[in-house]
Amino acid sequence: MTALKHIVRHLAALVPLCLLHTPVQADAGTFSTLTYNVAGLLEVFSSADSDRQAATEQISCYVNEFDIVNVQEDFNYHAALYDTCDDHAHRSATTGGMGVGSGLNSMSRFAYTDWDRVSWDACNGVDCLTPKGFTLARTRLAEGVYVDIYNLHTQAQTEEADLVARRADMLQLINYIETHSAANAVIVMGDTNTRYTRSGDNMWEFLNRGFSDAWVDLIRSGDTPEAGIDALVCDPKITSANCEIVDKIVYRGNAFIQLDATLYDVRQDDLTYDGLKLSDHPPVQTNFSWSTASNLQMSDFWGGPHGSGFNDVAVLPANPVVSRVTLRAGSRIDNIGLSLSQGNVLSHGGNGGSESSLTLNSGEYLTALKVCSGQKNDQTRIFYARFTTSQNRTLTGGSSTSSCTTFNAPAGWQIVGFKGRAGDELDKIGVIYAPQ
Repeated sequence: MTALKHIVRHLAALVPLCLLHTPVQADAGTFSTLTYNVAGLLEVFSSADSDRQAATEQISCYVNEFDIVNVQEDFNYHAALYDTCDDHAHRSATTGGMGVGSGLNSMSRFAYTDWDRVSWDACNGVDCLTPKGFTLARTRLAEGVYVDIYNLHTQAQTEEADLVARRADMLQLINYIETHSAANAVIVMGDTNTRYTRSGDNMWEFLNRGFSDAWVDLIRSGDTPEAGIDALVCDPKITSANCEIVDKIVYRGNAFIQLDATLYDVRQDDLTYDGLKLSDHPPVQTNFSWSTASNLQMSDFWGGPHGSGFNDVAVLPANPVVSRVTLRAGSRIDNIGLSLSQGNVLSHGGNGGSESSLTLNSGEYLTALKVCSGQKNDQTRIFYARFTTSQNRTLTGGSSTSSCTTFNAPAGWQIVGFKGRAGDELDKIGVIYAPQ
C-alpha cells in the first residue's frame, strides 16, 4: 500500500463521528482483541528464528481473525504487515523503522475518534535508541459507546536501571490515563516487559487503580501472583495459571459501560510454513463483552482531538436533575457547564469569554444541544453552542459556522452531562442522557 493510502486511512479515522442526531443506543456487544509483538527489527538484530519478511507476511494474514489488534516492534517490515492480507478498515500510520519509529501500531474493525502517540520520559541503554512509548485510540464500538484502547512497549531487561526506567514508564502511562481517560472505559494491552512475580516491577499499580488483568481473572480466578516468588515461566509459553508472560491485557469499565473479559488465550497456532514461531513473542487473544447501563445513554462526539479528555459519567447521581446551564464564550466557546439540583457542578474549558446562564424552572429539562465547530490555529474548536429546554427556552454563545450538529435527547430522556476534550477552550463535546 502506498504512503498516500496510509495517510488517507489515518485521516479517515480522525473524522468526527457524530452524524446521527438522536441516538439509537446499542446496549450490548462483543469483540476480540490481539496483542502481538511481531519482532519487526531488521533480521540481523532479531531474536526470532524465522525469516522476518516471510513471517511478517504470514502475520498480516493471521491478524485478520481479530477485531482489534495492537502490535509492537512493527519496524522494518511494516509494509508486509499491512499490505499482504490485512483488511482492517482502521489502521494507524507507521512512524518508521528501528531507530526512528516507536514500533507501535493498531488495526481495528471499529473507527477511532482520537489518536495519540507518547514517548516514554525514561529509558535506559539500547532502549533509548528508539522512541518506545504508548498510543491511545478512542475506539467507537457503537453509537455513544467508546473504549480507550492503549498499546504499549516498555523498557526491557532487568538490571536496576532498567527496572527504574520501566517503573517510571508504567507510572507515566497511568498518569496519562488518569488525565486523558478519566472515567472512560479502558483496555491496555501490549508488551509490558513486567512480571507480577518480579519485585522490581509495578504492574500491580493498575490493579490498585481499578483495573482487572484478563490472565489473573480468567486463568487464576483473581489470584494475583505474589511479588518476590519464583517467576512463573513456561516453555513453551501457554495459557496456564502457572505461566506468566510479559504481554499483558488489563481493562476497566465505567459507570456507563460494563466491560468483561470472556476469553484469554496465549495462541499456539502462530507457526511459519516451516514450523517455526512467527515471532519471539506469542500472540495473546482476549475476547470481551460489553453492555451499557439502563439509566444512561450517550451521544457521539463533535469537535477535534485536542485538549484533555473529560467524562461526567462518574460523578452523576442516580437521578440527575439539571437546575442551571452556563456558557462562557466570545467568538468561540471557552467553557460549558451545568449545575444539578443534587449539588454537582460540571464545568469544562477555560475562564475566557463572557459568562451567560439559564436557570431552569421546576419540571423544565434540557432537550437539545446544538454545537458548531471551526478552525483556530489549525485546530478544531467548538465555536458555537445553543441549549434548548423542554419549555423551548434557549441559551446561546459563540459564533455559528457551517459545520454543526444537534444532540437531541430521545423521547423520555434529558441531557444531564457532558464528555469530550477541553483546554483553555472547548475542543470536543458529546452529551450524556438520563431518563426524565
